[in-house]
Amino acid sequence: MSNRLTQETSAYLLAHAEQPVDWYPWGEEALAKARELNKPILLSIGYNACHWCHVMARESFSDPATAQLMNEGFVNIKVDREERPDLDQLYQAAHTILRRSGGGWPLTIFLSPQGIPFYSGTYFPREPQMEQAALRDILASVSTVWSDKRETLARQDQALLDRLNAELARPHEGVLMDASVDAQALQQLTVAFDATHGGFGGAPKFPHPTDLAFLLAKGQAGDDSARHMALHTLRKMAQGGLFDQIGGGFFRYSVDARWDVPHFEKMLCDNALLIELYAQAYALTDDPLFARVVDQTVAWLDREMRHPQGGFRASQAADDQQGREGGDYTWEREAIRSALKPMEWDVCSAHWGLIDPPNVEGSRWHLKIARPAEDLARLLDRPLKLVDEFIVATREKLLLERQKRQRVQGDDTVLTSWTALMVTALARAGKLCQQQPWIDLARQTLDYLRQTRWTEQGQLWSQAGQVGYLDDHAFLLEALLAVHAADPQPQDIGFAHVLADTLLHRFEDASEGGFYFTPSDAPALFFRMKPGIDTATPSGNGTAALALIALNKLAPQSRYVTAAARCVQAFALSARKDPASHTRLLQAAAALR
Repeated sequence: MSNRLTQETSAYLLAHAEQPVDWYPWGEEALAKARELNKPILLSIGYNACHWCHVMARESFSDPATAQLMNEGFVNIKVDREERPDLDQLYQAAHTILRRSGGGWPLTIFLSPQGIPFYSGTYFPREPQMEQAALRDILASVSTVWSDKRETLARQDQALLDRLNAELARPHEGVLMDASVDAQALQQLTVAFDATHGGFGGAPKFPHPTDLAFLLAKGQAGDDSARHMALHTLRKMAQGGLFDQIGGGFFRYSVDARWDVPHFEKMLCDNALLIELYAQAYALTDDPLFARVVDQTVAWLDREMRHPQGGFRASQAADDQQGREGGDYTWEREAIRSALKPMEWDVCSAHWGLIDPPNVEGSRWHLKIARPAEDLARLLDRPLKLVDEFIVATREKLLLERQKRQRVQGDDTVLTSWTALMVTALARAGKLCQQQPWIDLARQTLDYLRQTRWTEQGQLWSQAGQVGYLDDHAFLLEALLAVHAADPQPQDIGFAHVLADTLLHRFEDASEGGFYFTPSDAPALFFRMKPGIDTATPSGNGTAALALIALNKLAPQSRYVTAAARCVQAFALSARKDPASHTRLLQAAAALR
């Protein structure tokens, strides 16, 4: 049995094409069908590397009984968030309002035929689990509400629209994003800081790279507390299981507060931001740990993430071919022992925690730096240089062993926005670490994006043939300026002007300031978002403002700095309410002072 997803190009959508659910891709056909039948829409948003998306696909969407309920009561739409970040951003924001909690993936959200959401959740299993309802029970409840409480839903729809509109960035007289907001952000981060393990808050623990960049900048300006919070967090992440100790690169987040065991997907955007941070940390401290992290992560990027046609793949999946999360990265102890010489085993079993109890499913090990090389050198009465050589040699052996495993086919999607983030990282890290090959790769990738994503009609694509969004334009402008700073070429500034003017023409809110996420000529959704909060990626508004300020310094044009100042002013009230969630915009405000 196949459905309408068979004609799609997204690997994520194609993975659902043979399910018994009558899936539609997002588009007028599905929306018109919902209006014609007066049925609610079940919208499911996920992406290819998402572990729980695949779990829900196996458990619920492949179950004939569940699929029958979905097909009878709903028009079912499946969306790849990497293809449609505009839909993901809008409906994640709506979920946060409806549920008063953060979202995630898979996002399962129920809409009126007009596209306005009225109920939402994330992962729903086939059968009830502890306090979590089964998808079949949710379907029955939503159907009842849709049939019996239409007037109540209409009032809720209006309340949702009112809330979104109230939160839309606009200037407020007398409200400024001045230095006092920076102090408030530092206070927020200080309160949330984990003084033992680094990072902010408890489990699950995310890297928060934009917060760390803000703290590093403050540290460079003389704030010792900010410097300590950033560097301590970077060291703890590098020593923990969040970092792939064998293959390089960072995983998505840690499931514990100690950075020991991660959620095992690797995202290009996360690693781009962290490469730049670790390069900055190395330049500040000369700490070889930071240098090794950058070297290993760029090596992983070059080895596993480069697309043969150009650019970088968006992600690597968390699951192995048997559907086990982390199966490609975790070890049985004897598999490592048998691959090593006795002295290598003695050193590295202690170094990476193999002499400790297993930390994955009670029987497998995910490697972390349990005992630093300096401690082992003292304990074993061996020269540190010799211990380091054992670790390097062992890492190479284990990487070769790991590469023998049959891995899940990777995600071949090349996203303009995330690839641009990596271009910026390579250019800046290459300059800081004096690595010309990284700068060359940044230039090569920038040229690829310009040749394949910038059209003759003067439009930027997010993927081949797909409309570009705010992040595509802002991140690419930032990348262009970063490469120019490391490897200036005469054509750079002209293209930067074209990109910047396109950003202003198609995305700027001419009346209130700031930039919408979707271009002015995009098909309308039920609300047009103007996002300012830093999430896994930096705020598109904050990045646009910083890039326009930087371009104005290189080639002064008053319209650029004016647009940047209007953007900062539009978000001043939002930033005052939650400074630590707007650190990229705070940096833009500081650049204007």
